[in-house]
Amino acid sequence: MMRLTRKSLGYFPRALGLIWCAAFPFAGCEKNAPAGFERPPAPVTVAAAVTEDVPIYLDAIGKFVAREVVSVQPQVSGRITKIHFADGADVKTGEVLFTIDPRPYQAQLNAAEANLAQARAALDLAKLQFARTATLLEREFISKQDYDTNKNTVEVTTALVKQNQAAVETARLNLDYCTIRSPINGRTGQRLVDLGNVVTANSGSLLVIQRLDPIYADFTITEKDLTTVQQNMERRALRVEVRLPDELDKPRSGDLTFLDNSVQDGTGTVKLRATIANSDRRFWPGRFANIRLILGTQQNAVLIPAQAPQMSAHGPFIYVVRQDSTAELRPVTLGQRQGELVVINKGLKPGERVVVIGQVGVTPGGKVSLAQPGAAGTPPAPTKAGDRS
Repeated sequence: MMRLTRKSLGYFPRALGLIWCAAFPFAGCEKNAPAGFERPPAPVTVAAAVTEDVPIYLDAIGKFVAREVVSVQPQVSGRITKIHFADGADVKTGEVLFTIDPRPYQAQLNAAEANLAQARAALDLAKLQFARTATLLEREFISKQDYDTNKNTVEVTTALVKQNQAAVETARLNLDYCTIRSPINGRTGQRLVDLGNVVTANSGSLLVIQRLDPIYADFTITEKDLTTVQQNMERRALRVEVRLPDELDKPRSGDLTFLDNSVQDGTGTVKLRATIANSDRRFWPGRFANIRLILGTQQNAVLIPAQAPQMSAHGPFIYVVRQDSTAELRPVTLGQRQGELVVINKGLKPGERVVVIGQVGVTPGGKVSLAQPGAAGTPPAPTKAGDRS
């Protein structure tokens, strides 16, 4: 137990004064106390909402398909004596591709022509004899039976001539088949036979040719979008934009030319096809593509940069900067994305300023400071929807 002495009691008032000052540092100094803490304005970048006519669309993943695909097969048997094209070359309709040894078929044609000449000579003789028989019958020098026999000979010989004419046409056709020509305009693939190979008629493919211009873009939509597509197809011809995955900024337009007549079992999707010009061979069969089906146009849509909207438990919202440089938290209804911009269907008027960068530091009702144009992190001015992918 500590004993209090006169000396220790002498320090007691002084210690009590120190404790009082420590516990109540601002007692008796209220007039000199500093003002309450105020949060500094949050630095932000803003952009004004713009209005523009924008497309209403459906996006899908599709694949390019050649408009025409032909598997070239031999129609006569024989040995390949010449190849007239290079693998991967562009060919025109009627251009020679292969030559099959024509000599056996030339010999068949010569024999058929000889048989035809023989049949025609026999027909001439039969007609001459029949004419004589008719004269003799009138004078009753021959019987009616001989007349009928000569008449039948003329008819049989006429039929034989026609038969030999058909044989000549068949032989000439087989000879023509020895020269294999391209049935379409297109691009050749890799040849499947080499020079000197013996091929069999109507057996095996020699070459595959694909027509690349125009080209098809096949894609699907879900059955819940089918009614909307059908309704818009009744009003107008629908347009399609296609983009390569590595060239999203280079769309090419085409026409929707096919809608399948049924919904696929199991997937609940419907197949559609667009026809796209492809004279520069930019699109290739089998390659995937981003497809955008344009259904219509939204007039005077309100657009802001796509990074402006934020998400909360109650849905999307934006910060609108008032004239007094304070921020207002405002719930909005988002529409479709239009390149770097997004449509605001509800909650924003044209010309209002929204926070694009710096939302993290903004509090509802708090002050904001606007970044100077051209400062680091400042986004470019909004561009028109037609200039965006």
